[in-house]
Amino acid sequence: MHLSAESALLLAPDGTVLFAKNPSGDHAPASLVKLMTLYLACEDLEAGRAKWDEPVTVSRRAAETPRYRMGLRAGEDVPFRTLLEGVAIASANDAATAVAEHLGVTEEAFVERMNAKAAELGLASTHFANAHGLPDPGQRSTAQDMARLIGHVVQDYPASRPLLGGASFVYRGRVHSRRIPLFQDPGGVQALKTGFTREAGYNLAIAAWRAGQRFLLIVLGSQTRSLSFRDAQQLLRYGFAETGIESAEELRRPAPPTPTRRPTDRRRHAAVAVGLPARSPVR
Repeated sequence: MHLSAESALLLAPDGTVLFAKNPSGDHAPASLVKLMTLYLACEDLEAGRAKWDEPVTVSRRAAETPRYRMGLRAGEDVPFRTLLEGVAIASANDAATAVAEHLGVTEEAFVERMNAKAAELGLASTHFANAHGLPDPGQRSTAQDMARLIGHVVQDYPASRPLLGGASFVYRGRVHSRRIPLFQDPGGVQALKTGFTREAGYNLAIAAWRAGQRFLLIVLGSQTRSLSFRDAQQLLRYGFAETGIESAEELRRPAPPTPTRRPTDRRRHAAVAVGLPARSPVR
């Protein structure tokens, strides 16, 4: 199987490795770091140390965290739930900093907690340097560790799934949305986190359910966003076939065409179909 990614790991529902490419290779996690930010937020929600609708006052440092941002303003109060949607769906760095400061008083203290939790979860090759994933020479991980992390996130805190499976949310009247083809094809993807920096390339962390069984997939260092999705699609389809959930023939079967309106006689000969790739800020 040819992949664009530098590292990849696909785990079967029982934890068996179905596919691996450089799974223990050292790599910059980029915004996959936010999986740990979300894990600790869900931990505090379950323990009663935080509430979904409690207001969070945004600091100047959080508001000025470099892109990608959801546009937080220093001094404003934002519901905790909205910040978590910003972290999971928009991959907003300002939201991640605001969450870290709210739960840890300072981002530095929160990062200490992130690293302590990484050790507790057995992420032996992972070290966090911030809560959002912007480049830092001390921030490293592997496909193996990221697979373990997203597995813990969705298993330990099911409330994380609507966040990581969300397509849009509204903040200050603006709809923030993401277009993720994997939510439709090959199906089953219910939790997904993207990550991108020039250093890391395009990263994906995915939890997918097929026939009631969960698959975990990590893709690190793909060359483009579209190639990261293609790599993931190939691997998921391979996993579904390899475990016997679906036959290879079924997975090769093309989706039925989308009905289109027949052009009028006047426009029939001039009608054209133009497809433009969706463009969105890298993160």
